Formats: sequence, structure tokens, C-alpha cells
Amino acid sequence: MDSTRGAFRLGYRADIEGLRAIAILLVVATHAGVTWLPGGFVGVDVFYVLSGYLITGLLVQEAAITGHLRFANFYARRLRRLLPALLLMLATTCIVANVVVAPTELPEQASSAASAALWLSNFQFAFWNIDYFSSKSDTVLFLHTWSLGVEEQFYLVWPLLVVAAMSAWKYAKHTANLIRLKWLFGAIFVASFALSLYWTHRSPMLAFYMMPSRAWQFALGAIVFLLVGSPAFGASTVVSQSAWLRPMGWLGLVMILLASLLIARTTPYPGTSALLPSFGAALVLAAGAQQQAWVGRLLSWQPMQALGRVSYSWYLWHWPVLLLGATLLNIGDGWNRLLLVVVSLLIAAASYHFFETPIRRNHKLLVRPGVAVVTAFAVMVVAVLPLRIWKTQAKTFSETPALARFVAAQNDKPAVYAMSCWGSSRSTKAQICTFGDPHAAHTAVLMGDSKALHWFPAYRRIFEKPGWRFLTVTKSGCPMVDAPVVDLALRRQYTECALWRRDAVRTVVALRPDVVVLSESVTYPYTKEQWIAGTRQVLSALAGNTQRIYLIRPTPELLVNAPLCLEPRGRLYDALVSKFHCTGNAHTARFDNVGRWLQVTAASFRNVQFVDMTNSVCPDGVCRAELDGGIVFSDTGHMTATFARTLAPALATALESSRPHAPDAAVQAKSQ
Repeated sequence: MDSTRGAFRLGYRADIEGLRAIAILLVVATHAGVTWLPGGFVGVDVFYVLSGYLITGLLVQEAAITGHLRFANFYARRLRRLLPALLLMLATTCIVANVVVAPTELPEQASSAASAALWLSNFQFAFWNIDYFSSKSDTVLFLHTWSLGVEEQFYLVWPLLVVAAMSAWKYAKHTANLIRLKWLFGAIFVASFALSLYWTHRSPMLAFYMMPSRAWQFALGAIVFLLVGSPAFGASTVVSQSAWLRPMGWLGLVMILLASLLIARTTPYPGTSALLPSFGAALVLAAGAQQQAWVGRLLSWQPMQALGRVSYSWYLWHWPVLLLGATLLNIGDGWNRLLLVVVSLLIAAASYHFFETPIRRNHKLLVRPGVAVVTAFAVMVVAVLPLRIWKTQAKTFSETPALARFVAAQNDKPAVYAMSCWGSSRSTKAQICTFGDPHAAHTAVLMGDSKALHWFPAYRRIFEKPGWRFLTVTKSGCPMVDAPVVDLALRRQYTECALWRRDAVRTVVALRPDVVVLSESVTYPYTKEQWIAGTRQVLSALAGNTQRIYLIRPTPELLVNAPLCLEPRGRLYDALVSKFHCTGNAHTARFDNVGRWLQVTAASFRNVQFVDMTNSVCPDGVCRAELDGGIVFSDTGHMTATFARTLAPALATALESSRPHAPDAAVQAKSQ
């Protein structure tokens, strides 16, 4: 204890600073798009175990020495350490966002900034169903603050638990009891982990974002402290003297790295998967308590120490810098991503040395800790007021005529979406949408996912004519490829898709249609063998029960949200961005490979034709957000219904030319 300042310290551990560096490097690498490190987000789990160890240690040490806890002092120190940097990041990011972010996005950004200022953003993201692993989350500037909310909520309840278990209140009649504390944290570990398992299966958003399902990680860190102690506070057992702890540090580090390599965006999380990085961090902490752990030499390396010191600052800045940078640079370029990572680190270092450190070393702020706490909370509330005003102004501007066409484009979707026959993610039975005369002699069927459905306006112009009925059998995120697929929102294998596809094929076979049109997104992570074998399986079931099958090549992805990219921001933004910013290369390696595999598969069937509309959607191999005055995509890859309708003549010609006896669709479409 530093008696002059009333601060209890656990003794410096260089390995903990190094472990912080490992954690932040993993998080930043994953967010920066390092493909071979998909699970780097587990660095947050490492931070939670670290917090459980350190905060419990500080609280237990104070309670054991003085017999009670000074809550105001504890909270004042936490707020002094964390709040100024958070508010600086929020203010700076909001100012820059007002210049470079699409105006229609600003109201939600302001709302999440306000939640972050109150350390409640995890609640907002959980109940708004903002999936951390979804591509849609890549536009939420303050998404990363969810973990800070969890941590602050932990700080609120943990001291109360320690006081209760140790009888560490002012007039307590019992002496401090570490045994009771171990039982308490053990019970929290079991109960919280059980809740995490339940929520991971039933309510993934709650499991990921909410503190009760993460409390077991803090409890794990607390248990490590109670077993092995710290350099300034000895362990209560002989565990810390065990020789086997030294090599366990390396094992723990390997466990953390393995989790980063093996856990993917599709892995249900946290659940059981979070055990690997969490226990890995626990082993590193336990081994380091001896001060001679072998892994400590690596973690004590000076560059690791430097990164560890700025880990909180870097965590705050890396995400908004990456997202704001993506509005100005081609984020698909790895060098641009590396540039943004370096910029975020430089900003973090400047924030740490010139802003956070002077505040942290200003001991006058803690002379009256109660006043400091009240003042800090008042500052948080006051900070929300300009954010609420900004949200109101941004919302008003987003509803002006100047932005109307961009808002309309985001909602310009096929009519099927508003009908009950569109297969939602939970549906397992195929439902048919019927257009035209339901008793017509000829039938055309569209099958596939949303990337098949976005062609609907064009197909409807072609096939909704006398003597024909046009049917759609479609489901969200479900390709016409008989192979397993994982649903990112459900965080598990998309078994509903397999059941629905089987029923859809049976339904269409029973109809014996004249024409079947198939398509899907190119983004499914199938291997070459899965694409070919899975597509062949579906075609084999259909080919003997229909006259003609058209396998439409998947539509290229733009990679930027077209309407948002086109929204006007002002002269400064126009001066900063390239005129090619809202364009993309159609012929990526993935797109070309999948196209070849599907073409080869189609060629093995007599009545299956492969149709390539790439040049109509992306002329000369360049995908554009806007073409001939019309907005092409409603997001990053779905065509607007208006644009798709203009492609009907070209699509009709392609269908007719690909089959000598195709229906006279081209004449019909061109006449409308």
C-alpha cells in the first residue's frame, strides 16, 4: 500500500502488461481483417480474466489489511483511469463522423455514442440485435464499447460481493474470510457459465453482450488470485509454490493463440468455446505469480510492455479509425488496412501520453473521492446532451428531399419480401408465391436465396404473360447447394436450410414446371468440391422433372453499401475520396472460381444452361453504385428492384440465346 495516497497495489508484473499486449494485438488483427486469425476477438475474454484477477486482488488486499473497503475511492480511481479517454474518443469520432459518414447513418451512431458515454452500449446492441459477427456491424462506430460496458458493470457489483463475503464493512463482527470468498466466486463461475451456455443456444445476443453471462470469466480471474496471490500479497495456499506452474504459462499462451486460430465468426460464442482463451489467460496469470515463469521472458519484452501500456487506448481508437478510414480508402486493400492500424496506434499513444497520463497522475482529483465520483457521473450525463441534440438534427436532415432517393434505394426490394411466402431463417417448409394466372398451362419457378430473389422484378416481366404462371420458392441465406451452411445470426449450422431445401426440391419436382431458374450468393464459404457436388445434387433431382433449367451465375459483390456511399457529405468529403470510391472489381478470385465450378456442373446436364449476366450488372467488369442515373444496389450486393427491372430485356435475351427452344421471352420483355 502507498500510504501517502491510500492506493493499494499488487506489485508490478511485467507478464500482465505483456498479456495485455497479446490481447489487444489479437483484437486489432481480427478487426483489421487478418483472415488466418478469425478468432482474435477472444482478446476481450483475456481482458476479462485479467480484470477479475487484478480488481479482486486490489479489493481483497484492502479488505484484509484495513478490514473494510472505501467504495468512493475505488470508483473514483476507476473513473479517473477510464472515463477521460472514452469521452475523448467519443467526441473526436463524432466530429469526424459528421463529415465522412453517410447522413442517414448518423442518428444511430449518435444513439450508440450516447449509450457508450453511459457505459450501457452492451444493452443497446443486445436488445437491438446488433450481431457482432455480422457484416452489418462493420458500420457501427462504437460497437467495440460493448466490452467496456460489461467491464464497468462488473466494477459496480464486484466490490459489493467482496465486502459481503469478507464481512468487510465498517462495523462487522467477523474477521475477513477468504474461504467464503472462494466459495462465492466458485458459485458465480458455475451459475454464470451455465447461463452463458443457455443464452448461447437460446439468445446469442444476450450471451455475447451481457455481463451476467460473462461474470464467470471475471470469477475465474478472481479464483486465480485467491489461489496464487501476487508479488505484494501472498497466496493463501501452497498452489503458488508448485513447480508445475512454470511451464503452464506457455500452455496458457498456446491456448489463447489456438482459440484465435480455431474459433471463427460462425462459432457459437461465448458458450464452451470461451473456455479455451479464458483458461489460457488464467494459466498465464497463475504461472506469472512465481515471478520466474518461463513465458514471462517473452511477455516482458520491451515492445510488448509498450503495447500493453497503451492497450486500453488502442482498443478505444482502433475500431473507429478502421471504420472511418473505410469511408475514405479502399478497405479491401491490405496495405490500407495496415495504414489505418498504424494510425490508430499512433493516436492511442498520443492519447495515453499527453491526455490520459496527466489526468491519471493528478492526485488532486482524488482528494475528495466522493465528489470525484459524483462529478464523473455528472460529466457522463452532460456528455449525452449534445449527442441527443446531434441525433435529432441528424434524423431531421436524413428525412430531407436531398436524401430521399438514397433512403428509397435501401428499401427498394422485390415485392416478395412483403409476402408471407418468403422463407424466413426459421422456416423449414417451402412456400410458393404465385404470380400470373394460377391455372396457366406453363410454369416457371425461381429457386434460391435473396441473391436469386433480387432478380425477381426482371423474371416477372419475362414470365408473367398469357399462358404462364411465375412461382418463387426462396429462403433467406439458403443456397441451392446441397451442403451444410452456417447461419451467422443463429451462430450454428443452418439445419433449417437443409430441411427447407429438401422440401423445396420435392415441391418443385411435384409441379413438373417448364422452366426452373436457380441462383445464389457467391459468398458461401464452400470448397470447390462442395460447390460442384452440392449443386449437382440439386440439379440431378430437378433435371428429370422439368424441361429447362437455367443456372444463373451469382451476382458480384460491390463491397460498399451503394446508397450510403452515394449520399452527399459535403465538399471536404468529396475532396478526400477518390471518384472510384463507390466502385468495385467484379472479377475477384472467389467470384471467378465459383463461376467456373458452376459452369462445369451445368455442362454435365442436357437441359441445364449456365447464364452469365455479369456484364449487364457490372459493365466491363466494374461494379458501380450508380449506373445511368439509377442506383444499382440496395446494399453491398442486392440489386434494387428498380435496377433489376431494367435488366429484363437483357436477361430475356440471355435465356433465349442459351437454349434453342427457350420460350419467346425476349420479344415479350422488350415489348413492355
